[in-house]
Amino acid sequence: MDLYEHQGKELFARFGIPTGEGRVAHTPEEARAGAEALGGGRVVVKAQVLAGGRGKAGGVKVADGPADAEEKARGILGLDIKGHVTRRVWVEKAISIDREYYFSITFDRGAKAPLFMLSTMGGMDIEAVAVDHPDKLARLHLDPAIGLEPFFVRRLLYAAGVPKDEHRGVGDVIAKAFRMYQDSDAMLVEVNPLVITGDGAVVAADAKVTIDDNALFRHPDIADMRDTAAADPQEQMARERQVTYVKLDGTIGILGNGAGLVMSTLDVVDQVGGTPANFLDVGGGADADKIVTALEVILSDSKVQAILFNIFGGITRCDEVAKGILAALEQLDINVPIVVRLDGTNDVEGRQLLADAAPPNVYPERTMLDAARRVVELAKGR
Repeated sequence: MDLYEHQGKELFARFGIPTGEGRVAHTPEEARAGAEALGGGRVVVKAQVLAGGRGKAGGVKVADGPADAEEKARGILGLDIKGHVTRRVWVEKAISIDREYYFSITFDRGAKAPLFMLSTMGGMDIEAVAVDHPDKLARLHLDPAIGLEPFFVRRLLYAAGVPKDEHRGVGDVIAKAFRMYQDSDAMLVEVNPLVITGDGAVVAADAKVTIDDNALFRHPDIADMRDTAAADPQEQMARERQVTYVKLDGTIGILGNGAGLVMSTLDVVDQVGGTPANFLDVGGGADADKIVTALEVILSDSKVQAILFNIFGGITRCDEVAKGILAALEQLDINVPIVVRLDGTNDVEGRQLLADAAPPNVYPERTMLDAARRVVELAKGR
């Protein structure tokens, strides 16, 4: 679960990480009131969206006072930033910036360990720093069994080239951020920029935080931060129905049993010229109820022109999956073509069941490649 900047800063404050003082505003008038509450001086009005690149998109503006904050908020609220509509802004007291650093902790799945990154080139896209100035981005993998010892922090600071007189302040933020990363079950904690002010203070001027969805039951206070209004309606529907679903931009609905199989299906559909509309893993035991739920989620996307089932029967027999598909189709009125690839235990029997009893818009196939070619052909024919 991604958090808005102001929510991430709320977590930062709980763990003693210094942040700028600010107020959330949903209207221009609230932005004016927030600026007044912050003393009436210069403030920064920042769009709160779950996407990067806000500054380049015009979502971050400096205001000279409450009246200007109201005007700047009026221009930012409703702004579309990478498909995310701005419904709230964060009005923060402006701070004196001397230097900008980049800092993050993320989980590196390849190394199976937290990865710390620190750079003195903050305030810009870290991807550009990694490509154009790789020597300016210090990286450190942390052994979870050892934990974050002080000498690890010093190693990171020296590798990044942070001046010695800033080691205490920046190192303190790193240590507190890791405590937050662990205690909140975060997958990402990123500060860009981590600001060194004119008087030498270290302040987290931004906050990008992602929490592991699987751990939210341990953090009901964080779970309550989820903004359901901003969520994609299909993904929200899938979450409510406990279906593993990710919306994509194509026209071919994809359903499979197993994340690896679904990923392979996406690749094969793309290989033969199709564009997947989603990732959906129905899991094991594809009975009628699960298939009905999955199909309802897929068909809630109006762009879907055809659907591809890709089922491998291991413990779950293909003839039982075929019966589940037939039962589901009896409950739903589906007008788009459906291609079903069955392979594995009792796959011949399963395909025969579909050939004998399925509606005319259902097409059984034996291989993944044949199924992908057929569904792409059917989608393009609509």
